[in-house]
Amino acid sequence: MESEPAQIAATSRRADIRAGMQDSFGVGLGIFPLGFALGMLVIQAGLPWWLTPALSIGIFAGSVELFLVGLLAAYAPLITIAVTVFALNFRHVFYPFSFPLHKVRRGWPRWYSMYAMIDEAYATYTIMPDKSITSARMVTGQLCMQGYWVAGGLLGVLVANSLPGPIAGFEFALTALFIVMTMDAIRGKREIPSAVLAGLAVTVAMVTMPEQALLAALVLFTLSLVGRYLWQRARDTLLEEPGNAEEQA
Repeated sequence: MESEPAQIAATSRRADIRAGMQDSFGVGLGIFPLGFALGMLVIQAGLPWWLTPALSIGIFAGSVELFLVGLLAAYAPLITIAVTVFALNFRHVFYPFSFPLHKVRRGWPRWYSMYAMIDEAYATYTIMPDKSITSARMVTGQLCMQGYWVAGGLLGVLVANSLPGPIAGFEFALTALFIVMTMDAIRGKREIPSAVLAGLAVTVAMVTMPEQALLAALVLFTLSLVGRYLWQRARDTLLEEPGNAEEQA
């Protein structure tokens, strides 16, 4: 017979798995439609259907996958694809500093948790009380989140293949997605300068390097954001000096 401690551990593990599935449900309501859009876009772009699960399993980076469909369909240069993916996903470099990876068991669970550290998983587990987080709960939640994405993509492929022809204007869904994300990001006045810098970067890139406008715009925007950060830090340091603080008062 199974010992009592083992039974307690198995019961606790099942409870953690159920909790992880529950954690992913609210996120899945948003992930599944985006996965569906990815499947539709892949077929409408004339790309092979298997690219959908390949992107969803091999990359699993949300908006980047949607963006990659357009780049692959346009036969964009490899350097453009690499720089674009790097720029869009650069924020993930800082996620491990506050993401509770230490709660995940070493080995493949931790490697998978690092790989599946999407924005939604980060938002879910960084605000959760530390005592409520377990390895089984986090890994289950992230697996389910990816499952929603893959399932949505496959359904999108099936629906797109069953239609008599492409839906006119559906490719604008990706543009609309990024417009909504941008509007949400600049809702506060503090981020309006970033939007202005982005507009200037795109304008300069289109005028000076029309054939590589996307790559040039990303580089210019990144440099301008770095410049803005350094300027703000220098200004804040200056304001924090005793003499300047008294003058401001």
